[in-house]
Amino acid sequence: MPESFQPETLKKLVAKHVECDPAQLAFDIPSTGKHNATYLVNGACRPLVIRISPPDDAGYLFYERGMMAQEPNIHKLIRDRTNAPVAEIIAYDSSREVIDRDYLIMERLPGVPLTEASLTRRQLESVLQELGIHLKAIHAITAEQYGYLGKHKCMKPQKTWAEAFRVMWDRLIDDIEATGSYSSGEANWARSLLEKHYSVFDRPVISRLLHMDIWAQNILVDDYARLSGILDFDRALWGDKEIEFAVLDYCGISEPAFWHGYGEQRDLSPEAWIRRQFYLLYEVQKYMVIYYYRRSRQSDAINRYKQQSINMLSTL
Repeated sequence: MPESFQPETLKKLVAKHVECDPAQLAFDIPSTGKHNATYLVNGACRPLVIRISPPDDAGYLFYERGMMAQEPNIHKLIRDRTNAPVAEIIAYDSSREVIDRDYLIMERLPGVPLTEASLTRRQLESVLQELGIHLKAIHAITAEQYGYLGKHKCMKPQKTWAEAFRVMWDRLIDDIEATGSYSSGEANWARSLLEKHYSVFDRPVISRLLHMDIWAQNILVDDYARLSGILDFDRALWGDKEIEFAVLDYCGISEPAFWHGYGEQRDLSPEAWIRRQFYLLYEVQKYMVIYYYRRSRQSDAINRYKQQSINMLSTL
């Protein structure tokens, strides 16, 4: 679980960047936010959110270390180029002057997470359709290189998506092997399977901005049952939109209403099926690392995700 911080510390963090009376500030902990320590800020000039990163020595997936650093640029890109409901980031602070953490302050968007909204089926479909429209616009933001291109610099940008995914896959398997969740033999087997199927990735791909963490808690819905916010772009990636689609599948978002809004049919070829399996595995396997470092090394959960991953790998 994320750390908790004293109100006086939080007041200093906010007052450093926002004109306010610190004595009037109050903080609430939302139900969302699993990685960072997140607080709703009241008493400033407008409702705000402050998010504080975990300590530097926490256990991370390779792309998570320092990932908050990429959010300001990504939010600005999306706000400048689309109508997607993405928050203005007011400040990102990595100075460590007040606290030994990176943190950011952003506007608080209206609404509640989809997990807490009481919607009819028709209202839910309307929200998913809106999400499809906005995600299509976000995917229209492109780059020349591939991979994690943000300021956290967790990997060297690649010239092709196939090379980028090879780096990402190998780094993820390294992380899993480092926890002991995969033996060296199992890790080498997982790496060899990508090499076996590398040709299905080696194709022309536009490098698109991908959210990579769209699930019910990162979708806000307002009092009128409209999509009012898309949250948490810290895991954003540039590359093949099919990997985003696989995350949407895993998180239960890729319903017909979403695809109606997105306005595009998926590739259902045998090659696309193989890619989808690897992309789903990229999502599923990470939980072995997460449960090892951040969930008290829960062996039952780690073993469950490992068995699911081994079963999926065996189909390739």
